[in-house]
Amino acid sequence: MKRFNFILFFILIFINSSFADINKDFENWKVNFKKIALENNISEKTFDKVMSNTKFLSDVIKYDRYQPEFYEDTKTYISKRTSTKKVSFGKKFYQKNSKLINTVQNKFNIERELLLALMGIETNFGTYVGKMDILSSLATLSFDKRRSEFFTNELLILLRLIENEQIDYKTLYGSWAGAFGFFQFMPSTMKNYAIDYDGNGSIDLKNNYDAYASASNYLNQIGWKSDYPCFYRIDLSDSIPSKYLNISAKKIHDKRKLKYFRKYIKNHDQIDNKFDKLNAAIITPDKDIIPDAETLNPAYIVFDNYEIILKWNRSLRFALAVCTLKDKLKNEL
Repeated sequence: MKRFNFILFFILIFINSSFADINKDFENWKVNFKKIALENNISEKTFDKVMSNTKFLSDVIKYDRYQPEFYEDTKTYISKRTSTKKVSFGKKFYQKNSKLINTVQNKFNIERELLLALMGIETNFGTYVGKMDILSSLATLSFDKRRSEFFTNELLILLRLIENEQIDYKTLYGSWAGAFGFFQFMPSTMKNYAIDYDGNGSIDLKNNYDAYASASNYLNQIGWKSDYPCFYRIDLSDSIPSKYLNISAKKIHDKRKLKYFRKYIKNHDQIDNKFDKLNAAIITPDKDIIPDAETLNPAYIVFDNYEIILKWNRSLRFALAVCTLKDKLKNEL
């Protein structure tokens, strides 16, 4: 027993020492990052005000390494996020906010069911927007080596928004990855597409007016086409060349017109001929994620609108879930 306690004592010392080293390194990183911020026209006053209390968040690193998109099979991932309960919740939310949602739909030409689907999957219709300190989350991910350049840029953009008084830094609580509001905008998305729709002088993405207009503006600007398909579930022929199978969301390759792919799709009769001239690609989303997954199952043929959702969140499963929930909601509204 004494030997066990002795070993445990040294393990705890080692763990505490490791945390101390990381926190020390993080504080040193903040000193260096302050220089970068000042060089990017962030005032010292703003930096000290909003960054002085930022902390290294070890949980953020855990979440970054273990995301559902990286381990759940497609059927599980989609079914969890497009349940009957989710559809019912979305229908009730629409009934309470139909005037705003319909107005925004007409102004930006973005279907109401798509907006509801995105909000439903991102934050369960605004009921869970995240509780993480976004400034600390972004600082932690900037400090971390894996995607430092990306998150450093996002943090600098957020500091600029705070500097310009476009965002109130005291409201910045959201996801572990630094996303904010009902539709989980990253700082770069806020900067480029967020709108002060209610005209009160600031952008509040936890306000339905600003949030819905901003999401609609974003989708409109990046090219969403209303009434065009997102994807179809397909049964592939064994004769399809492997080069046409996309297993990663990083870049969809080997696109062809839908008409070209019909010879490889057993259930092609379920896809309307009017879409034959649309650009399309084939994805098999489980192959690079799930051990021993079938090569050709599940498979989907995806279109330009699907890739628009990938710009929102570069995950094959996320885009499939959004479009699935969109179709389910359309049938209920």
